[in-house]
Amino acid sequence: MWWSIGGGIIIFALGMFIFLKPGLIWKLTEKWKSYCADEPSEFYLKTTKIGGILFA
Repeated sequence: MWWSIGGGIIIFALGMFIFLKPGLIWKLTEKWKSYCADEPSEFYLKTTKIGGILFA
């Protein structure tokens, strides 16, 4: 039972982190793929925030 509660808390915290810091998520996962991209697009930021809400 404690594993499921702890797992739920971790997943919720990760979802909130994704929602609050989509730019950092982009730097960690997507920036290295392109040598000319300086910042994420507005579409990426919006869809990442939606994904963070759904994950939480």
